[in-house]
Amino acid sequence: MVLILIGLVSGTIGGMGIGGGTVLIPALTLFVNTEQHISQSINLIYFIPTAIIALIIHIKNKRIDFKIVLPIIIPGIIGAIIGSCIAIKFSSNVLKKIFAVFLLIMGIYEMFRKSKLAKN
Repeated sequence: MVLILIGLVSGTIGGMGIGGGTVLIPALTLFVNTEQHISQSINLIYFIPTAIIALIIHIKNKRIDFKIVLPIIIPGIIGAIIGSCIAIKFSSNVLKKIFAVFLLIMGIYEMFRKSKLAKN
């Protein structure tokens, strides 16, 4: 039941484009007691079908700007290869701390970021 709830919450957040991994990875490590490497690997596999469904819906609703997407795909793939090679060299404990710092920085950034909508 815990896994179903984790999947539902992270799928909902992922479908919104926020990033289901921000929920999925901590939930798996905290509530299911998986190692950080395992949680991150599960997230990558989990991401494929959920991203395809979300992508179809966002394309159908014309919410994708392909002029922005296309130039970042190849560098993103290269970054994924580099990141994967780096991640396997770290212990789960170090990866957990890196992920926590990343989430903290992103949270602080979002709290203080001025929205484009607020300027109009």
